[in-house]
Amino acid sequence: MVDYSTRRTMMVDTQVRPSDVTKFPIIEAMLSVPREMYVPDNMREAAYMGEHVTLGADRVVLDPRTFAKMIDVLDIQPSHSVLDLGCGLGYSTAVLARLADFVAGVEDDEDLANEAQTNLSENGVDNAAVLAGALTEGAGKSGPYDIIITEGAVEELPAAILDQLREGGRIGCIFVDGTSGVVRIGHKLNGEMSWRFAFNATAPTLAGFKKEAAFTL
Repeated sequence: MVDYSTRRTMMVDTQVRPSDVTKFPIIEAMLSVPREMYVPDNMREAAYMGEHVTLGADRVVLDPRTFAKMIDVLDIQPSHSVLDLGCGLGYSTAVLARLADFVAGVEDDEDLANEAQTNLSENGVDNAAVLAGALTEGAGKSGPYDIIITEGAVEELPAAILDQLREGGRIGCIFVDGTSGVVRIGHKLNGEMSWRFAFNATAPTLAGFKKEAAFTL
């Protein structure tokens, strides 16, 4: 029998802590949430490796380092509500739910959304819900949100998403930057977004978040 608990501890000790992520709530959350329960059955052996876990159709569970560093710089507090875009099978939502008051996960694949909600329910996560719908539309009925995070790369963010961020709130995204990518954290102040560089990371681009190609004659 595979000892996933030991693998989870090794993930934190070899991938998360060495990346300067040391806040106790994040460490506790990543030690507690069974990552192997939120990946396809045939990918469980790869759940704790230091790379993205493929869900199909250019969708992944972000690698532990990237995800941990993103939630670290977002500084999620117990009173916060969080919008988790592209939540896959629910792993990110489950971790975020241990840090925040409420998490709304959005998944554009209805089968993934249903399975994610089942995973959360079976693992006792009762302060989160997964909605099936276009990622670019978010989940306005549960907003506005203190924190928004994307579980994949973006080229640009629709106004509909930015409108769901509360004044003073923060959004974390992996932006496509040529052949690589960078994580930027956006702060909403006086209705305007101010972005700063956080660290380098890459991931497949989420559906709907690519820039439209400019028309040329």
